[in-house]
Amino acid sequence: MDHAAYCTLTRDEIDRYADTIDGADLSAPVLTCPGWTVLALTKHLGVVHRWAAQMLRDGATERLDFRDVDRDLPADPSGYAAWLRDGGGALVDMLAQREADAAVWTWGPAHNAGWWARRMVHETLIHRADAAEALGGEFTTTAELAVDGIDEFLANLPSAAASFAPNVLELTGQGESLHFHATDAPGEWMVTLTADGFMWGHGHGKGDVAVRGPAADLLLMAYGRTPADHGRLQRFGDTGLLDRWLAYSAI
Repeated sequence: MDHAAYCTLTRDEIDRYADTIDGADLSAPVLTCPGWTVLALTKHLGVVHRWAAQMLRDGATERLDFRDVDRDLPADPSGYAAWLRDGGGALVDMLAQREADAAVWTWGPAHNAGWWARRMVHETLIHRADAAEALGGEFTTTAELAVDGIDEFLANLPSAAASFAPNVLELTGQGESLHFHATDAPGEWMVTLTADGFMWGHGHGKGDVAVRGPAADLLLMAYGRTPADHGRLQRFGDTGLLDRWLAYSAI
């Protein structure tokens, strides 16, 4: 997908999240984000949108402190759907005004606006899944977007270790391998643990452990939102290796 497509998808995901919470009880607990309510989740997501937009606007070369983000929080919980749309709209407008290769700080491997466009699609999508689960709603996405989300997750994971997920550094080994296979769209991934960390790539292969199932379920499993023994997922081989991967790759 190109930069324009990610901008459109970001706007779509923001609208879908806002629709999910509009008129809902925002005090509902979010089991996939322990200790949070839907209100706290929505505040987090809206501030992340504003944080990214502010750095894009300023062409920031260093990380902006969250405390310096203009939040403009609603006085009443009923205003949070509109608040999310407002901040998200400003983010998408800022992304659309930048070329994909426009330099800006990110926590990922690429330091440009294109990275933020893709990241905000999947940041919003995963939290939409959180909100839907908390509110008893249905979460859906396309298999193609879920495949892209798994690619993005694996590409960003090493950078997450330096930023906020130090446990990723524990993903070492002596050649142990994991195979993930989407059954509803073209998508296969081989992950190999080495003494220096993990390597990954696309392709079919026989891993020490394999998981196959719908791409959306694989994506939610990667983010710790769906257990590996979920009914739509099939596991084969060394489940202890899979458990270790999921424990240390959680971001």
